[in-house]
Amino acid sequence: MLAKHDLGSRVVVRRFAGFRDDRPQFTDVLGELTGLTDTELIVSTSQGVVVVPLAQVHRAKVVPARRGPTAREVAALELAAAEAWPAPVRELLGDWWLRAAGGYTGRANSALPVGDPGLPLPAAVDAVVDFYRAQSLPPQLDVPLPLASAVERELLRRGWHAECTVLVQTCPLDELIAATPDGERFALADTPSEQFLTMIAGTLGPLPDAARHVLTAVPGVVFAQQFDDSGELLARARGSVTGAGRWLGVFGVETAAAARRRGLAVAAMGALARWAAAQGATDAFLQVNSPNTGAIALYERLGFTRHHVYTRYRLR
Repeated sequence: MLAKHDLGSRVVVRRFAGFRDDRPQFTDVLGELTGLTDTELIVSTSQGVVVVPLAQVHRAKVVPARRGPTAREVAALELAAAEAWPAPVRELLGDWWLRAAGGYTGRANSALPVGDPGLPLPAAVDAVVDFYRAQSLPPQLDVPLPLASAVERELLRRGWHAECTVLVQTCPLDELIAATPDGERFALADTPSEQFLTMIAGTLGPLPDAARHVLTAVPGVVFAQQFDDSGELLARARGSVTGAGRWLGVFGVETAAAARRRGLAVAAMGALARWAAAQGATDAFLQVNSPNTGAIALYERLGFTRHHVYTRYRLR
């Protein structure tokens, strides 16, 4: 139980919320403990101040404060993300990853310059260009910043241009579980349904043969899908566990147009979070383009914060 010395700490409070079918139900409150009396807890959350009567508290604990990542942590998360989105063609240039997937998504068709390429930087960039020319793809590098700022300077010197900037956001898994419903109506499968693939194609265009490899070639992967009574797909999301079992990667959260504003995206993330926790994962990450302010705001409400960014550079 929390005490006076915990004031100012980040806490998660599980509170009793009634019964359903004679089973007790609970909700979770995550935020800063700003008040504690003989009868209630006061928690400042991202959505406002919440007062929790002590009589409703099932359990409560302090959770770690957030801090900025180290260079090693940025590199480790980038590699975990690369494992979670595997290109069918992958070559190593020293420590760098050169990836190709028939043009399906920028992540799977770009080099990842993390670590030592084993060559002087100009020669390493030349090797990246040669690889993508051989694949009949435009040369691209996803440059984590500020980790690979030297690579960025070299690309800018050569006239490469920034294609997009992506926020890599993270959240402790227990906090994500506290902020989401259980998504009990989502079916979890180890392969995507045809409706799942059709929804992707409707967003990204026709899928090349390599797309199925990118989606499924991960030892720990799950596809969350909610259907209506007629069998139409309402919402989808893909989750993976990589990074030595630590990281849930959340990908492709999407809701059909007719089913939006019903909380299905949040419920899908709740289903993935509980699945990943059962696999032993402790943290979640996702990647979102910086102009997508609506998605960023949603993820922040669920407890995600910026870990780092990367910029995708492309040679015309």
